[in-house]
Amino acid sequence: MMQINKDNLESINKEYWLNRAQGYSDVNKEELEGIQHRTWKEYLCDQISTNFPDRTPSDINILDVGAGPGFISIILAEEGYNVTAFDFAQSMIEEAKKNAGVLADKINFMQGDAMNLPFEDESFDVVFSRNLTWNLPHPDKAYDHWIRVLKPNGLMMVFDANWYTYLIDENKRKEYMKDRENVKLSSLEDYNIGANFDTMEQIAFDMPLTHQLRPAWDVEYLNSIHAGSVSSVEDIGSILYSEKEKINYCSTPMFLVKTVKG
Repeated sequence: MMQINKDNLESINKEYWLNRAQGYSDVNKEELEGIQHRTWKEYLCDQISTNFPDRTPSDINILDVGAGPGFISIILAEEGYNVTAFDFAQSMIEEAKKNAGVLADKINFMQGDAMNLPFEDESFDVVFSRNLTWNLPHPDKAYDHWIRVLKPNGLMMVFDANWYTYLIDENKRKEYMKDRENVKLSSLEDYNIGANFDTMEQIAFDMPLTHQLRPAWDVEYLNSIHAGSVSSVEDIGSILYSEKEKINYCSTPMFLVKTVKG
């Protein structure tokens, strides 16, 4: 695999995602129209209400870090939560605003760096992130900030996967290729094939979490900084994914790292 100059890694990564806004937005629209609209909303609202049993959604402030084209921010805003959709890419934010429609005025859209949040300490009741940490050059710094802006007894939910382990593990590559075969046999769209996908693989190879076993790494790091009560669910995708996603990502199950701040 051709390597990317690490001095240029961050800028190449940013350019890649700036150009992915439209395609990623199409995926979010599919989620909003599919079973994921219900599965994600039900699960997240249950987690939040369990953590805050005596509070109403309008009294709960949520930070959606790496909000992308807005899927999570939108479904939580529908339920009346106060949501800040935060993403580094203005192109993603613009897509999120369009996808939100009449809810756009109820969501606070902000551009910024997930590894250097501009918010005051203890600003949010809930910090949420999905499919972001794997793509950060300094995930430890990101976690430090996310915990910093979380209120005491606040809830942090990080959803991610070992997305590119197949780049460094031959057995995982065989499983990954089997997924590609099963997607084709099922006549489904393959989410892992697209424009500049080879560039993403090159970027991913140099990202630190590609070379870590997760969610064990996340749990260990959060415990090391005394973030609070930390737990994980190894295959949360089994209850959140559509059947199409389950076939696409069979060898790469999505996990949840959940922290209640001490």
